[in-house]
Amino acid sequence: MIEYSCERPVTQEQLQQLYTSVGWTVYLTCQTPVLTLLKQSRHYYMAWDGNQLVGLVRVVGDGGFVAYIQDVLVHPTYQRQGIGSQLMQLIFKEVAYARQIILTTDEQEATVAFYQSLGMQTYKELGVVGFLMLANNEPTA
Repeated sequence: MIEYSCERPVTQEQLQQLYTSVGWTVYLTCQTPVLTLLKQSRHYYMAWDGNQLVGLVRVVGDGGFVAYIQDVLVHPTYQRQGIGSQLMQLIFKEVAYARQIILTTDEQEATVAFYQSLGMQTYKELGVVGFLMLANNEPTA
């Protein structure tokens, strides 16, 4: 049974294993440890299967107007089981104060369909444009 928590202690190693499982290894080369990034986030929820961290969503933002969903990860073994959807529903409740809930991701059909199933819209659908600058030409994931 999957347990969802925003208070359960997590280690740097558990976070590294989750980020590695989805191929987001650039986070592990960052000067700031992933555990520090998590602690400095405005909100987050984790999904646990026993002692294994299997999912994470974290938000950065100003606490009033903007909530930026920075990371949504589900271990590949646990994908397509509703864990990502549950994490997103929990985080939507946390950021209900926000006027803008923003998320940037790659344009894969399944990824777009997932976020649209949660009621999110692409920038194109909303008639807006977004801009991004990558520091040092680093990959986004």
